[in-house]
Amino acid sequence: MTQLTATLDAIVSDRRHRARRRNLAVGLLVALILALFLLTLSLGQSLTPPEDVVRVLLGQQVPGASFTVGQLRLPRASLSLLAGLCFGMGGVAFQVMLRNPLASPDIIGISSGASAAAVFAIVVLSLKGPAVSVAAVVAGLGVALLVYGLSFRNGVAGTRLILVGIGVSAMLESFVAYTLSRAPAWDLQEAMRWLTGSVNGAKPGDVLPLLLALLVFGGLLASRARDLDALRLGDDMAAALGTGIARTRIAVIVGAVGLIASATAVTGPIAFVAFLSGPIAARIVGGSGSLLLPSALVGAVLVLAGDYCGQFLLPGRYPVGVVTGALGAPYLIFLIVRVNRRGSSL
Repeated sequence: MTQLTATLDAIVSDRRHRARRRNLAVGLLVALILALFLLTLSLGQSLTPPEDVVRVLLGQQVPGASFTVGQLRLPRASLSLLAGLCFGMGGVAFQVMLRNPLASPDIIGISSGASAAAVFAIVVLSLKGPAVSVAAVVAGLGVALLVYGLSFRNGVAGTRLILVGIGVSAMLESFVAYTLSRAPAWDLQEAMRWLTGSVNGAKPGDVLPLLLALLVFGGLLASRARDLDALRLGDDMAAALGTGIARTRIAVIVGAVGLIASATAVTGPIAFVAFLSGPIAARIVGGSGSLLLPSALVGAVLVLAGDYCGQFLLPGRYPVGVVTGALGAPYLIFLIVRVNRRGSSL
């Protein structure tokens, strides 16, 4: 009896330790996001005092700061924050569902599908604004269904889906390159955003649609967080725990693709944010609990920090996708080696 009590006490203590670690990690990530957000609003080519920033955020008119902060910096920082949340949450949903850190929308073609549709809409159909975003979202969903269908054979194996996705992604990237090679000069600059990912030229009107997408599709994923976490144990164990495997997969695919495609439709495919957020979050918070919220926060940190570094801390100015791509490529190599040696779980 004493031994059983000691075992139960150890289990309870371990769960409390994991919960404290998770809460501390989430709190630190939120604090880091707030610091980066305020830094983006305050410090650029000129310094805006923090008190003026706060007054602008409260709706007061401040000479100079109302334009610099309210019209230029605030939309950019808000778009970076929301896009990072979307990429981070959508990316880890795929990685957890398929139990493979390589199963990121960057890798399996969803981002490429949204980019290809946007470039085609701009260059060939001469569409602008919301019509381009709608085309990107629809194409992202279509590519996800295509990859899922091509890889389905008595179920979907993660490795098979990744290989099919890589092939589809390569074809779509070739299509984008071909379309851009025939693009008029005046369309080329706008279309290039869909190759690297950028928040340059962010407008206040871009923020609300992405916020709504985050609430709708992020809410769908959050409602399936417990079932998604059960899938980390494998389909058989998840089914034994009462998880509806098919319903969960459909909900996760719709939610994750909706987030990724919506963010890509506004910012372009910011490289490797969806891919990096999940593994980084798993290392920070440990292996217990849902990774949706921590990964979303990590994604926001990556985009906010990457955009600020690309604008002000490097020689020259670079889109955020260039910075995150430079960080993500070495990590991809490391992760491939690690997966090959130790297995494919987060």
